[in-house]
Amino acid sequence: MDKRELIGLLQHNHRAFIQDLSNHTDQEFCYAPEGKWSAALQLDHLIKSVAPVNMAMGLPPFLLQWLFGVSNRPSRTYEELVEKYHRKLGEGGKASGRFIPKVIRAHQKKPLLRKLERLVNRLCQRTEKFDEKSLDTYLLPHPLLGKLTLREMLYFTAYHAEHHQELVKKGFAGYH
Repeated sequence: MDKRELIGLLQHNHRAFIQDLSNHTDQEFCYAPEGKWSAALQLDHLIKSVAPVNMAMGLPPFLLQWLFGVSNRPSRTYEELVEKYHRKLGEGGKASGRFIPKVIRAHQKKPLLRKLERLVNRLCQRTEKFDEKSLDTYLLPHPLLGKLTLREMLYFTAYHAEHHQELVKKGFAGYH
């Protein structure tokens, strides 16, 4: 997947997530099935996940190299990255530390949806500044997946929105 397609996927998956949550009533937004996250918590988790990627993509390449290193292997494909993520989840991997969402109230829905939209838009703008080779050269740390190339981290970020959109839908199976 080239940079243009990747940016399109980032935008598409996050827009779909934002649109779905925009259509939730306040009660639906805050509803959490037993032992699961509410749509509100899913949203907060995505914001907490996108923000550091957005920040890192704003760093100059020399700083990325100094902080995180460069890859000694080709980037995985989108499918390979998603497969690795599912494997790690299957092994018990889950959000930890700063990526665990905090309590979110219904009145926070619109501002948080706008925040996610702004973060993703900025991430896409920052991604534009990297050439294809750089996306496969520089590394970023992922708490569950280890060191990922920039391209792989963007694959993850795009898929992550889709994954959490599906979790929101599954959570509503018993709501109505």
